[in-house]
This record gives sequence, structure tokens and C-alpha cells, in this order.
Amino acid sequence: MSNGGIIGPVQNPIIEANSTVTSFTSSGTFTSRANQTKVDYLVVAGGGGGGSHNNAFAPGAGGGGAGGFRTSTCFPVSPNSPYPITVGGGGAGSGPGVNCRGAAGTSSIFSTITSAGGGGGGRGTNSYCANKNPGGDGGSGGGGGGLGPQNSTGGVGNTPPVSPPQGNAGGIGFSPCYSGGGGGGASAVGGNTGGGGSVAPGGAGGAGTASSISGSPVTYAGGGGGGAYSGPSGAGGPGGGGGGGSPGVAVENGTANTGGGGGGAGLSSPIGSGAGSGGSGIVIIKQPSFAIAPGVWSLSEQYNYKKAGQWT
Repeated sequence: MSNGGIIGPVQNPIIEANSTVTSFTSSGTFTSRANQTKVDYLVVAGGGGGGSHNNAFAPGAGGGGAGGFRTSTCFPVSPNSPYPITVGGGGAGSGPGVNCRGAAGTSSIFSTITSAGGGGGGRGTNSYCANKNPGGDGGSGGGGGGLGPQNSTGGVGNTPPVSPPQGNAGGIGFSPCYSGGGGGGASAVGGNTGGGGSVAPGGAGGAGTASSISGSPVTYAGGGGGGAYSGPSGAGGPGGGGGGGSPGVAVENGTANTGGGGGGAGLSSPIGSGAGSGGSGIVIIKQPSFAIAPGVWSLSEQYNYKKAGQWT
């Protein structure tokens, strides 16, 4: 028969293995399958904790930045090989009665891919923790604290820098407003505090980014909302960001396994209640289906499988 120059029967490639998805919500080991040479990944770090204030005075503090968000397809792996997985933890929110920046989240790691933890939210200003009003740098930056002698900048996102960027900057805590800026998210910068002095609203957390690596879209890495003195607190960013605190509104933690930032502390009951902690990260590895060729195959089938990323 004529097969475009091939002698003998055509034996088209066969699917050797179907697509599988492995999610890590804590550290462990990923082992690639035999003959698997490419995978897709999502690596999200732990979110930063929100900032706080002391018992005597309670200006709003900044929300924590989201953990770094990194994802890609067709990442090379060695067949049947182990890869250690690190899932980053969320940073602690600054505790009750403590006027400090929130703690940074910790990194998540797969192979050569590292997503940096989110920066901590800046403190509500007073006489403690000198120079901690600005938000901390990280995968996404923490929001600046409220009521500084000058504007409190948000932390720098995408720190250390990677391409495409893993996150965004935190929002500004404007002076003399009494509320904190929102933490940055994977898709957007954190919101700045609004005008209005003591009734200024806290900045909203920056929005996260949706991923469908697990089969259905899930949004990760939202920034934490800024806390407020007497105005409304900032909402947490979509993707697990915790809302900030304000009178009658409890501060929120970032959601576990989303990398969301923790909410910044505000004036609440009791005065000086702690800030929200960042949410832990997650690592998801997808092993796409692939084909092997048992014998003779047509060039058109080889082309189609190669184009689909299923050729071994």
C-alpha cells in the first residue's frame, strides 16, 4: 500500500498515559512518570501577615501582600525522577498590642522555580518598631501603614524579579490619613488609603489571578485589605486575601493554600487586636498525556502529536 513513502502498515502513536494533576498543600516530593518529559506547574508562595498598632492608639495598618504566583506549561523534567516540593507558610500577623509590620510569607519551590513570600503589611505609626511604616517587599508587597508623618509606601512586588512578574506592589498609606493601604495581589497593586483623615477607608487588597491547572478555574494570591481607624476597612483581594479590621469589623486571615495576604489591624474591640495572618501557599503539577510510537507512523500523525505537546 502507499503510505507517502513508508513501506509497511502504518501504526499510529498511542496514548501512553493520561493527564494527571498532583496538588501539594504541604511540602513533599513529586515523582515524574516514566517517559514524562514535560509538565505544567503552578507555584504560589505564602502570603504576608498584616501590620498592627499598639494598645494606646489604633490607626489602621497595612494589609499583607500576596505570595508570589508563578505558572507555566511544558516545563522540562527528567522521566521517573523525584523533585522536592516546598510549600510556603503564611506570615504571622503582628500580634495584639504590638505596633509592628507583619511577618513575610515564605517561599514555595518546585525544581528551579521559586515563588517568593508576600511582604508584611506596614505598621500603624507610633513610637515602636522604627521605620516599619512602609509595607514589606516580596512576591507582592505589603500595604503601607496609616498616620505616618509622611506617606507610607507600599512594599515592592516581584521581589526578587522574575519574568513574567510574580506579583505587584502594595498600596500607599497616605499622610495624615488614619488607615492602611492594601497588600498587592498577583494581578493588581494594592489600593491606596482614601481621603478623609480619621474616617479614611483602608485600601483594598490587590486582586489575584485565576488558574485552571486543576481542571476548573480557581483564583489565588489576593492581597490583604488595609485596616481603618473609624472609616471602613479595606476588602481582601479576590484570591484568598483577608479583609482589614475596623470598628465592629474583625480582621481576617488570608485563606489557606491560596497565598492570600492577611488583613491589617484597625480600631476594633478590644483596641489593639492583632492583624490577620497570611494564607499558606500551594504547588500543583500537571502531567499532560503523551504518546509513544510503537513502530512505523505517518508524518502527519507525528506532526499532530508534536504540535499538541504529546510526542515523546
